[in-house]
Amino acid sequence: MKALLIAVAVNSALPAGFVDIHDVAPDILVDMRYATDNNFTGTRVDGYDSGRCILTTEAATALAKAQRALDAFGLRLKVFDCYRPQRAVDHFVRWSRDAEDTGTKTAYYPRLSKADLFPQGYIAEQSGHSRGSTLDLTIDGLSMGGPFDYFDETSHTAHRAIAPQARANRLLLKQVLEKHGFRNYPKEWWHFTLKTEPYPDTYFDFPIR
Repeated sequence: MKALLIAVAVNSALPAGFVDIHDVAPDILVDMRYATDNNFTGTRVDGYDSGRCILTTEAATALAKAQRALDAFGLRLKVFDCYRPQRAVDHFVRWSRDAEDTGTKTAYYPRLSKADLFPQGYIAEQSGHSRGSTLDLTIDGLSMGGPFDYFDETSHTAHRAIAPQARANRLLLKQVLEKHGFRNYPKEWWHFTLKTEPYPDTYFDFPIR
C-alpha cells in the first residue's frame, strides 16, 4: 500500500490522536535539536517552529510509563526528537544533496560522505518519525559512548568499542523502552519506535508550533 502523506493546517493546536509529551509526562526533559541550529544540518529545520515534543497518544502514554520506571532510580529521560513533519525530512534530503555544505561534517559524520548517509541508513526520504510514534532520546546525565545523531558505526546500539559503562547505559535505555512497548533501531542507540504504532502507513506533515 502506498504511504499516505497528510498535511494538516494548524496553529498551536494538534490533530486528533497527538499530544504534547509534557501534557502526559511533565518530568521528561525536552531538547528538540531540530528546532535549533544545534544539529547535523547546522540550521533550524523546516517544520520545527517550536521545540515541543509531539507524539501519538499511544507513544506518549508508553513513554510516560518508561519514565515512571526510571523514577525509582532518580533518572530522567531526555528527548531530542519526536514527531517530525515530512517537510523536515525533505529538508534533510536537500541538505544531503548539497555537496558544498560540509560545515558539520567533523561533529556529525567525520568518516562518511553525505552520499553515504542514505545507503548507510542514517537518512531516508521517509522517516518513521513522521508517523508520530518514533522518537530519539537518552537518559539524562548518563554517558552513551557518543552523541546524538553521530553518524558512525560507534553509534550502533550494540557496538563494543565503547566504554563498558556506556554499553551498560545503552542497555538500560534499551531494556526500559522495550519493556514499555518500543523497539530500537540497531544503528542508532537513541532511536525507538512504538511496536504497536497507530499510524504505520501514514506520514504526517503538520508543523510543530
